[in-house]
Amino acid sequence: MINIIAAIGKNRELGKDNKLLWHIPEDFKRFKKITEGQVVIMGRKTYESLDKKYRPLPNRINIVITRDVNYSSSEVEKNGSRQARTIICSSIEEAINKAKEFHKEIFIIGGAQIYSLAIKYTDKLYLTLVDKDYPEADVFFPDYSEFKMVKEEKHQDKKYSYKFVEFIK
Repeated sequence: MINIIAAIGKNRELGKDNKLLWHIPEDFKRFKKITEGQVVIMGRKTYESLDKKYRPLPNRINIVITRDVNYSSSEVEKNGSRQARTIICSSIEEAINKAKEFHKEIFIIGGAQIYSLAIKYTDKLYLTLVDKDYPEADVFFPDYSEFKMVKEEKHQDKKYSYKFVEFIK
């Protein structure tokens, strides 16, 4: 099964300057719980935006998509045994085909370009819907109106009102 996991604002905002627009600890916990032990597919910019201590994401098979045929990540090389868990691909199709070889759940984790390319292959969305507008956003999640909501959990912390929502095609 191919899944997308993302957190988005009211108008499908994803981020600005390759960074998230919010910090919601419960969202990070949910992301970890859902994706651990599975395959995650991300673009190079998303990979490079991860804190170095989490690169590659531990306890997951990491697939990084880049058009740069000479791309190699020094972090992957420095982390030694973690290198086995990182694969470089040049297209979303190549990444999905490679991910299927592992017979695990596949999670597309960003960024905006990768979400746009992957949504047509996606069976399920795991979205965190942040109840706020972010006019400063410079990247957006693609239209997902063809998906149907199957689960919704409302949450509130000191700073944000948000929902964990699942959609299927």
